[in-house]
Amino acid sequence: MVKFSKQFEGQLIPEWKEAFVDYWQLKKDIKRIQLLNNTNKKPNNHQMSSVVKSPFSSLRKFFPFQQRDHDPIQVHRKLVSSTSKGDMYETQLLDQFADTDATKEFFACLDQNLNKVNKFYRTKEKEFLDRGESLKKQMDILIELKSAFMEKKGKGNSSHYSKEEESVSSTFSINEEDSVRSREQTEDLEKIEENFTESNENEEDKSMDLKWEDGKLRTLSGHFLSGQGKNVRINIPLTTPSQTFSEISYLVMEDLFNKSSRKCNPEGGVLRVNKTRLHHAEKMIKGGFIELYKGLGYLNDYRNLNLLAFIKILKKFDKVTEKQILPIYLKVVESSYFNNSDKVVKFMDEVEELFVKNFAKGDHRKAMKYLRPIHHKKESHAITFFIGLFTGCFWALFGAYVLMAHLTGLYKRHQNSLYMETVYPVLSVFSLMFLHFFLYGCNIIAWRKTRINYRFIFEIVPTKELKYSDVFLICTMSMTAVVGVLLFHLTLLTKGYSYAQVQFLLGLLFLAFLLLLVCPFNIIYRSSRYHFLCVIRNIIWSPLYKVLMLDFFMADQLCSQVPMLRSLEFMACYYITGSYKTQDYGYCMRVKQYRDLFYAVSFLPYYWRAMQCARRWFDEGDTNHLINLGKYVSAMLAAGAKVAYEKDRSVGWLCVVVIMSSVATLYQLYWDFVRDWGLLQRNSKNPWLRNELMLRRKAIYYLSMVHKSYPFALSKYYVSH
Repeated sequence: MVKFSKQFEGQLIPEWKEAFVDYWQLKKDIKRIQLLNNTNKKPNNHQMSSVVKSPFSSLRKFFPFQQRDHDPIQVHRKLVSSTSKGDMYETQLLDQFADTDATKEFFACLDQNLNKVNKFYRTKEKEFLDRGESLKKQMDILIELKSAFMEKKGKGNSSHYSKEEESVSSTFSINEEDSVRSREQTEDLEKIEENFTESNENEEDKSMDLKWEDGKLRTLSGHFLSGQGKNVRINIPLTTPSQTFSEISYLVMEDLFNKSSRKCNPEGGVLRVNKTRLHHAEKMIKGGFIELYKGLGYLNDYRNLNLLAFIKILKKFDKVTEKQILPIYLKVVESSYFNNSDKVVKFMDEVEELFVKNFAKGDHRKAMKYLRPIHHKKESHAITFFIGLFTGCFWALFGAYVLMAHLTGLYKRHQNSLYMETVYPVLSVFSLMFLHFFLYGCNIIAWRKTRINYRFIFEIVPTKELKYSDVFLICTMSMTAVVGVLLFHLTLLTKGYSYAQVQFLLGLLFLAFLLLLVCPFNIIYRSSRYHFLCVIRNIIWSPLYKVLMLDFFMADQLCSQVPMLRSLEFMACYYITGSYKTQDYGYCMRVKQYRDLFYAVSFLPYYWRAMQCARRWFDEGDTNHLINLGKYVSAMLAAGAKVAYEKDRSVGWLCVVVIMSSVATLYQLYWDFVRDWGLLQRNSKNPWLRNELMLRRKAIYYLSMVHKSYPFALSKYYVSH
């Protein structure tokens, strides 16, 4: 049976970890009380004589003959003037406990946790309710604009109504963080939702004219909406280049249109609302409701999990002290705000009704696919079978390849350098790539074992997640294909075929993997391949895309894959220029533009990371991102100095190379070990590490630092050479 502490740790919400009941500290206090009770119990004659009990002594707990005059504790409720803090609770001991000081510390910690939970729940509840009210107002405006747009499209300007409704804010805006977090979720929603019907009418028919009367916006149906500063603007978060350029062009066109409208009609203005922008606004509000419903569900789970933690810890206390504290304190917990408030449950029902009505056309089952998606995926034994099958095939083919290469003498010194220069980079590229991927699968196993919520950290949609078994299957299947092609290639060479006749096989291998990566058909993990391409796109266009955790995690991995990128660039040049036909493998290093491109490939990962740091500083305003940017800039400067030294081998450039390389190395070692890993923290409770560690064994952190230094040194070598 799994202990409650493990269940509690696995179910708590990582973002709110500090706001949960400190179950582990309370357990430590109870263990301390138990230890003190055991040491204070000294056997004496009186206690030994009390062992002999009367036959009716066992019935006392069921039929107590003496009633207690008072409870062992009394919980006082203090009213606080601030509404955000709510009520405060403080426990007073009325009975004599075995160790009064330890018991006082336990109840002080228990009261502190109860007050903390109440305060956090009250704050989050108000935050979600305010966000919900804002979304409801925006939903009302969207409904008005859509109805006016459809009326304009169907009937024109024929009908008007004079009814005036309550005016509300007419600016659509969604929190940028929520919009970015639900970006992947929105892509899934597009597959289910019905798109607006495309109209074959002119551009003039695709927009709607809204006129101002007496400072209010009058729609074609005659309803009035008030605008802030006489502007109804649908704000789309500028998180992608397309949204950025679209917003800029829209603002320019709107400005030109407003200027021309003022010249024609100086008394009033006309605002044109485009159908595309209405569609974007609907998607944003829809994603906002989904995130709101999810947050309300998290808050409800937060309440239930904390209530269960209080019950469990009070049971442990009663068992150790042999007191009846649970019924007394549990009444206080049940009557406290976080357990007694029903606003969250009622608001969840209200959000559910709104979503069913406005986004699912009354279909409750369809709405639940958005609000409560089912993430469970059946485990297939076929995946395990194929992992074993391809693993066995890989080792068999690899053994045959090594044996044949040894017999033919291909790996001997000064023996057939053409094979080593043209074929070995192929094996290097795929080996480094899938070794990295294999280690990612091992990380997934370790994250699950240590209960790290990596899905939440990387913002991975559970329906698109690659499990560790899927990762291992991709690695074994791909490497089996690679080694099989290499063995077939070597077999043809030993049979007397020339390099010009068989080198195209390796080019076809690269082409096959590339076509499979961009294949649009729903085969071989299409959603994961598409998500991977999106991440690569975000990295390449780093300054224009908002940086997510997965984006800069992948860019960090690319900084360790400089050797693979160089080999990949060489193989691309080797086949694109047709050098494989003439066997002139040195052509790509003799031509200046290809040699410069060879160095540029080494710069790119560091440039991308630097741009990501700049974008994060621009979005968050944290100067630590600028310091992190300096780390990657120093690496690029060191590599640039090395390139300049190769062109002008003077003593001055040599000194510059030594200084820049030393500064870059020390800079990166300091940032990686001290800032990222938390090394050299003298005042920490963990020896030379940070205070909060996810893993219990501290040796794992030191081994990881040593392991990290190897790819760092290797990438530095390849950047500088």
